[in-house]
Amino acid sequence: MIEFLFSPDAKWLWTGVLTVALFFPVRKMIFVMTVRRAITKGGSDNVNEAEQKRLYKRAGFTAGLLCFLFALFYVGMLFKP
Repeated sequence: MIEFLFSPDAKWLWTGVLTVALFFPVRKMIFVMTVRRAITKGGSDNVNEAEQKRLYKRAGFTAGLLCFLFALFYVGMLFKP
């Protein structure tokens, strides 16, 4: 089992693990940055609860895509023959 975990055959396993590990802090960081940007652009009264929900979903999608691509390239470089 240990040999499998550190072989190139487990590339997709490590990609998934790294994606999940990076997703939550990156989503939070993107969400905070977009809310701050929206507040500076339109004022704090334009960023209500519905707008924050929309920005949170958008940050989740962006973070998921970004973390998956980063993990894919990073793990690809680690297990490069």
